[in-house]
Amino acid sequence: MSIFTRFIDRPVLATVISLVIALLGAQAITRLTVRQYPQTTSTTITIVTPYIGADADLVQGFITTPLEQAIATAEGIDYLESSSTLGTSTITARLVLGYEPNEAVAEILTKIQQVRNRLPPGSEDSIVTVSTGGDQAAMYLAFTSDVLEASEITDYLTRAVRPRLETVAGVQQAQTIGSQTIAMRIWLDPSKMAALGVTPSQVRTAITQSNFLAAVGETKGPKLAIPLKAETNLDSVDAFEKLVIREQGDAIIRLRDVADVKLGAETYDSSVIFEGKTVVFIGVQIAPEANLLETVTGVRALIPAIKKQLPTGLEGTIVYDATETVEDSIDEVVQSLIEALVIVSVVIFLFLGSLRSALVPAIAMPLAIVGAFFIMQMLGYSINLLTLLALILAIGTVVDDGIVIVENATRHIEGGATPDQAAKRTVKELGTSIVAMNIVVLAVFAPIGLMGGLTGSLFTEFAYTVAGATLISGVIALTLSPMMCAKILRSKDKSGRTLEQSSSESNGDQEQDHTANNNRDWFLARWVNAGFRWLASGYSRVLTGALDARWLVLSVGVAILGSLYFLFSAAKFELAPPEDEGFLVITAQADPNVSIDQLERWTSVLAEKIGEYEGVEFVFTVNGGGSGSGGSNGAFGGVSLLDWEQREMTQMELQPQLQSSVDEIAGLQSVVIAPPVLPGAGGGPPIQFVISSIDQPRSVLESAQSLLEAARQSGKFTFIQSDLKFDKIQHRLLIDRDKAAALGVNVDTIGLDLSTMLSGGYVNFFSYDGRSYRVVPQVQRRYRLVADQILDYRVATRSGELVPMSSFISIKEDVQPRQLKRFNQLSSATLSGVPAPGVSLGEAIDFLKQQSNGTLPNNYVTDWKGVSRQFVSESSSLLLAFGLAVLLMYLTLAAQYESFRDPAVMLISVPMSIAGALVFFAAGVITVNIYTQIGLLALIGSIIRHGILLVEFAGELQTSERLDRRAAIEKAASLRLRSILMTTTATVVGLIPLLVASGGPGAASRFAISFTLGIGMAIDTLFTLFVVPAFYTVLASERH
Repeated sequence: MSIFTRFIDRPVLATVISLVIALLGAQAITRLTVRQYPQTTSTTITIVTPYIGADADLVQGFITTPLEQAIATAEGIDYLESSSTLGTSTITARLVLGYEPNEAVAEILTKIQQVRNRLPPGSEDSIVTVSTGGDQAAMYLAFTSDVLEASEITDYLTRAVRPRLETVAGVQQAQTIGSQTIAMRIWLDPSKMAALGVTPSQVRTAITQSNFLAAVGETKGPKLAIPLKAETNLDSVDAFEKLVIREQGDAIIRLRDVADVKLGAETYDSSVIFEGKTVVFIGVQIAPEANLLETVTGVRALIPAIKKQLPTGLEGTIVYDATETVEDSIDEVVQSLIEALVIVSVVIFLFLGSLRSALVPAIAMPLAIVGAFFIMQMLGYSINLLTLLALILAIGTVVDDGIVIVENATRHIEGGATPDQAAKRTVKELGTSIVAMNIVVLAVFAPIGLMGGLTGSLFTEFAYTVAGATLISGVIALTLSPMMCAKILRSKDKSGRTLEQSSSESNGDQEQDHTANNNRDWFLARWVNAGFRWLASGYSRVLTGALDARWLVLSVGVAILGSLYFLFSAAKFELAPPEDEGFLVITAQADPNVSIDQLERWTSVLAEKIGEYEGVEFVFTVNGGGSGSGGSNGAFGGVSLLDWEQREMTQMELQPQLQSSVDEIAGLQSVVIAPPVLPGAGGGPPIQFVISSIDQPRSVLESAQSLLEAARQSGKFTFIQSDLKFDKIQHRLLIDRDKAAALGVNVDTIGLDLSTMLSGGYVNFFSYDGRSYRVVPQVQRRYRLVADQILDYRVATRSGELVPMSSFISIKEDVQPRQLKRFNQLSSATLSGVPAPGVSLGEAIDFLKQQSNGTLPNNYVTDWKGVSRQFVSESSSLLLAFGLAVLLMYLTLAAQYESFRDPAVMLISVPMSIAGALVFFAAGVITVNIYTQIGLLALIGSIIRHGILLVEFAGELQTSERLDRRAAIEKAASLRLRSILMTTTATVVGLIPLLVASGGPGAASRFAISFTLGIGMAIDTLFTLFVVPAFYTVLASERH
């Protein structure tokens, strides 16, 4: 490595290289995007096809099935699920993580068009929506009014607010929640219609023929062309009221004679309640590639102007802003980074006993960290929680390079060499080791960058940020650090004092103050050096005893290796540790036939109960059709908590208390859960177990019920339920076709009249204030309270006489499923649940796996959704990354040292250190999760450096001093003792800011990864100092 000695002779060049690194890193910091997590393209495409009035069986057979068959052939779909309910088909395509959404949407739209002519004529066009980047918006705005209806609020927001919000750079969409779109409601009165001889078909026909949009063109004369507008459409309540239905003699029957015409809403089956008031929310979704903080700042800048222009009586407020949590989390991590740099610098000074010596790694550390930002910029990364965490963990790696250089140079100076000579010897002795150590770190983290799925999406930036900091650290360690050693360290005389101190003493009192400072520095260094000489002497004696009994030491090492499997099996597993993010989600289900009015009463009680708890900031509920439940009986909501510093209980402590409270509400089955901690995992409870089959839904129900009962009796679940339930009452209208035919009533007339009276489907559109809205006829609510009222509706016979529906219709009560669910085109049931306290996610998943194997028939397929799916897929991915990392390290070292034996000795402490860390996992101190597994990977990259230094140094001693393996490793271990202890202490102490972090979002994940690395490093020191030398005496190559 003589090439690097040139930088010692050319200090300006070494300084310029470091300044360029600093400048490039500094400019990168100001330009990098800031977000909570690395960009993950998690896309869900939802296809909603209304078929107003159709029952679930009809919707599934004629809408859902043909669309599913077409969509399933599109590329990039991870899984496909569908729900068929009264009047609506909903198909959800969950894309593979990272798949380009635009390509998938274009292909799915093409597939839909290909089967459009196979769908019933009465069905509406499919509505395709794309959600990319997450289910939760970055900001929620609430709008409420005491004078405006929800439909009027919705119309204003659609016209004036949403377009302005969507013009902000980085906003993907502004979506209204709890909205009610304006419609012309024709509230039919069956009694008046019967009295005047008017049928639903006549009303429908009159609206269709009299409300017509005509594009008539223009007149073209020799000099002028004048556009024409034919007023063939209706555009006001008054115009619709005057609409002629039919003439009866001299009398004209108008629409107002048989109906109340109102400007209302398309549907009234949903609502949003916030702080006891009906509101309309706007959720601001941020594009995945956008800068979250900048985008939300841009939205906030618009809010004052939006509020100023609101109509009288309409109020708006920000109820949720994700950037507050993100900023707090990032600020805390940045603070931890600064604290770690300061703490590590102090530790180095205490170990070296000299400010001059400590200055070398103290400058190298922040320089490497700042330089890593430039690497992040070049790779297109962002400043986020994981990249900042990576920089904190990289401190242990980058400080090691500086420590190794300055400690070795100091040792040569104490042996009588000049600083220049010491620096050059150090570079020649350790240059290869430093290159090897940094290449190995790159090899450790390379597999993560090659992984797909959630781990690859989230932790690629983490891995390559550590690798980038390590790369920059290696450059500094071989350029700037040796030059600084040569220029700022001092030569020693034979007594061990610096030559400057001896010179000062000979010059008397000329530099008395300066000499006093030097003496204090010399005294501290002498005291520290004496302490380490004593420690090294004691260690040498213990090591000699250990090597005398090396077969016992080796046996212990082998036993530790053998315990790996058992320790790993005894640990508890989860996807990620629970975090206190200050937000909880509520999902609630009532009896399937409950009305929206009753549901609102129950959810109001729910909100009141939760709002009474200390620490709760506000509660909102989304009731009915807008809740995504597929009917008026479902609701979901959110509980926003005060900042964690302002409440006594954590989110995890509060959640079971809220659950107990909502369980007291009779008639409402509710569950309170935390939203997924990691992006891309999807929503819903942590356990989502899917069973599917080609069997009919009732057969699937039987299998699901037996599995559900076993799960409830196991005690492993706080809450578990199935989404497949046959408990929704349905009234079947049985038509006596013979009687209908005898009366001259066609079945299609019966169906169309019933649809017009009951379904709430639209006939056509009308123009209102420059926009088109639907015209929706339906009987008034008081005429459809019970099924028997339908029998009094009148239909025209062949002769024109109106006869009641009871003439040929009878009613039979039946029971149907709440919704017909399918998963990957098979009939399915999903068991959704929450593990009981003390039961890990892995235990709950294993139970369901084992139980299904012995319960379900052979033609059944099981799968997972949401967090469970990510957990199952990521578990095997990280195990593969472990194996690949160790293999790459071994092959890299074997190629570099031209030996298959020495790398094995270097790596021997890796599995033993992991075993030591797993003791705490098996004891239940911490779980095996995605963060702790990444921590174990980081541990591998840190501990291998000790083994490389020891083995290479011992090999050089074999060659230069012709020592045998035992003598060489004993001397190498004694000489490297201070360096190993200093690196371990600096790394572990540098993690203290992460370990002591309490509360707040991200604290649990930071603790998990830092605890794993810290405890592993501490245990590794013991193995490196005793077990590695024992293996070296047996396995290492003989070089003399």
